[in-house]
Amino acid sequence: MAGFIYENLFQIQQDTTRYRLLTDSFVSVSEFDRRRILRIDPEGLVLLAREAINDLSFYMSASHLDKLRKIVEDPEASGNDRFIAYTMLKNSVISAGGELPWCQDTGTAIVIAKKGEDVYTGVDDALYLSKGIYETYRDKNLRYSQIIPFSMFEERNSGTNLPAQIEIYSVPGNIYEFMFITKGGGSANKALLFQQSKALLNEESLTKFIKEKIKDLGTSACPPYYLAVVIGGTSAEMTLKTVKLASAGFLDELPVTGNESGRAFRDIEWEDRIKKICQDYGVGAQFGGKYFVHDVRVIRLPRHAASCPVGIGVSCSAHRNLRAKITEEGIFIEELEKNLARFLPEKAPEIEKPIEINLDRPMKEVLRELSKYPVKTRLSITGTLIVARDAAHARIKKMLDEGKPMPEYMKNHPVYYAGPAKTPQGMVSGSFGPTTAGRMDDYVELFQSLGGSLIMIAKGNRSRKVIDSCKKYGGFYLGSPGGPAAILAEENIKSVEILDLEELGMEAVRKIRVENMPAFILTDDKGNDFFDEYNNK
Repeated sequence: MAGFIYENLFQIQQDTTRYRLLTDSFVSVSEFDRRRILRIDPEGLVLLAREAINDLSFYMSASHLDKLRKIVEDPEASGNDRFIAYTMLKNSVISAGGELPWCQDTGTAIVIAKKGEDVYTGVDDALYLSKGIYETYRDKNLRYSQIIPFSMFEERNSGTNLPAQIEIYSVPGNIYEFMFITKGGGSANKALLFQQSKALLNEESLTKFIKEKIKDLGTSACPPYYLAVVIGGTSAEMTLKTVKLASAGFLDELPVTGNESGRAFRDIEWEDRIKKICQDYGVGAQFGGKYFVHDVRVIRLPRHAASCPVGIGVSCSAHRNLRAKITEEGIFIEELEKNLARFLPEKAPEIEKPIEINLDRPMKEVLRELSKYPVKTRLSITGTLIVARDAAHARIKKMLDEGKPMPEYMKNHPVYYAGPAKTPQGMVSGSFGPTTAGRMDDYVELFQSLGGSLIMIAKGNRSRKVIDSCKKYGGFYLGSPGGPAAILAEENIKSVEILDLEELGMEAVRKIRVENMPAFILTDDKGNDFFDEYNNK
């Protein structure tokens, strides 16, 4: 029988994060019972949360930007991969101006903290962290995305982006460490849990499993991804929490071997194997290529003999994760890159010229024009779009169920699935990128049968019922690059007006005019779909 063994399950070997001093105020040290007690004025927590959420919304890490630059410079990258990477770099430069956030989905605010037992604040820390988060969403051009329930089916936008998810754990010492994440809905929806068994734990079975699940991820969460795969876990909850931390890069310093204590470790060999699987998949950075992922993290955990939970998740191209800490010396926050322009190549990569499509024509004419081109064709679209997403689609369906007609605007113009961030003063639009198309799949056949949604624009893959409906009714689904929303507001969107359902806030129906907006034909009127080439391998 083995003797008692205990070690910390997650042994972070060395924190290599570069921090900047935010302030040396709000902290003091007291002696008590021969212990150094770090006293923190709660207003310091407000300041920290406010600054962290601001930085996450507008800036990126140098390591992330360097990965994008390497895609642009990689001679083996596809033209579409280079186009997406260059667009993301250009978007980063615009976002760093501090007015237009990188992505229109400015996320759920998440704080995971480790509070030393010798740290004293004297308050409910979550309250003060929430206040700082609230102030940033109030004062900056971010988006309110949190929906709060009043009954099982009655809900509305909180109007503050609260509540935040705040978890605080007790640890030894007198240091307060923080992990801030602003998680968008698209990437959060790709956190997947699979209850497996010992039968998975061999090379052949695990390889087959990974290949199948990579295809299930699709592109709706805006690749290139930081992909996390967690094998094992003493509970399903632990597995998924580890997925979140690993995809955010917070477990990079784990050991690379296991031991008798059952500690978590990174499996470097399987990280390389899975990265190769992702490259060979072929979907690439959304529209064909090898850059489906930037990096892969594979974490191995202990498990119950009867269980083998497996978690898979991603951090998307809006890689918004940041560390911070409070010590005796002050409040420190991870240093993100402020000079983003240094990563942008002097000239855009040379790629095939897009097909120009004028949307300000009768719908039948636009459909005939699109029908000339195969899936994967890159377009530059100009004209009027109707913006409608989840809540608007639900309201329109309710109207149809009540016997009311399909709104004319849904029949006369393409529909763009999106919900903007707040509009900066003096600008036409806030950040305004596409949302995940798949959430609207259940509405498509009904709407198309009544003459609506014949051209849809969004991000990610669609279900077979949408592909079949487009073939039946002569419709198209166009993919817009997911993620870089600031560049659309800065360069492509020329006017925005609320058209209907104003009470839905960011989900209201809008009419916008765009110029030279990039898009790709992903589903055509003949039953062809871009993803079939890769998913049917």
